[in-house]
Amino acid sequence: MSCKKEPRKRNPRKRNPKLFLTLYFSGVAFLIHIITILVVNIILFNLIQLGIQVETKLDGALYFISINGIVSFIIGAVLTFIIGRFPKNPIYRVIDGMNQLAEGNYKMRLHLGDFKMDREIASSFNSLAEELENTEMLRSDFINNFSHEFKTPIVSIAGFAKLLRKQNLPEEKRQEYLAIIEEESLRLSYMATNVLNLTKVENQTIVTDKETYNLSEQIRTCVLMLERKWSKKNIDFSLEFTEHMIYASENLMKEVWINLIDNAVKFSPEQEKVEIIIKENDEEISVSVMNQGSEISEKEQNKIFNKFYQADESHSSEGNGVGLAIVKKVTELHDGRVMVEGNHNKTIFTIVLPKL
Repeated sequence: MSCKKEPRKRNPRKRNPKLFLTLYFSGVAFLIHIITILVVNIILFNLIQLGIQVETKLDGALYFISINGIVSFIIGAVLTFIIGRFPKNPIYRVIDGMNQLAEGNYKMRLHLGDFKMDREIASSFNSLAEELENTEMLRSDFINNFSHEFKTPIVSIAGFAKLLRKQNLPEEKRQEYLAIIEEESLRLSYMATNVLNLTKVENQTIVTDKETYNLSEQIRTCVLMLERKWSKKNIDFSLEFTEHMIYASENLMKEVWINLIDNAVKFSPEQEKVEIIIKENDEEISVSVMNQGSEISEKEQNKIFNKFYQADESHSSEGNGVGLAIVKKVTELHDGRVMVEGNHNKTIFTIVLPKL
């Protein structure tokens, strides 16, 4: 399914920005000209009031008007020339570029000139365009991925529900189909919950429900919650830690450990081992989740925490690309950091949190 956004057609009735700018700068030049005349008049009037005599054969009033006109014309002409030389062309190009972005052409880039200001404007515009293009790509990928991930369990549920309607279906098969329907329903629920959780944590700027609790016990509980998944692949767990306490949001950190452990199980080959290690010192406490399997390249390491990004483009594994985004956001809300490294067919995710 293609979700490429088609550029919108320009509205023919939309105001012409070039004409508007031309009229605008012309109006500014005219206004400056009027102000110049007024200023010159005031200066000459004050000079006359101070009693400055001018020897001339011309009548005083005629002399005043002549000097006023000449000086006003010269100053106004100079200012108008300067205003007329104002670099309107780069502004026209920026406006045109912004219109193209508004119409969906996120590949638009500007190259204005070699002046420092022109380079800064072009650089800021191009950064904006690139960010919008990446966001649009992620949005399209998310729609494709999410549609695929939702379609698979829905088709399974519909198919096995149809089979259950058969009257002569053996009880053994009936129980098997009901188990599949239950499993696929839980899978749908998990994906929807993850998206809702991401929306919730993205709207948070501060954690208000921090408390001191047993981190070790929480991680053991999360491992048990995912027993159905890792027991199906005969994966063994190595929990190398004693009891550790932490001051954090218990509900938010639970999402971190569930996503990391689920991720480790998902990408581990069958009959492998997942290791969880907790270390702490006077200032920080760290949790590392390690699993065997294909390594994460350096290029992918910079992307896997983006919303909706999936390294597995074949969709052969479950997921919708929001789990690690939740991990990163929650960790940052706790003033911590998340790191990933891959070597020797092993992937290690480490969460480092400050001890408060």
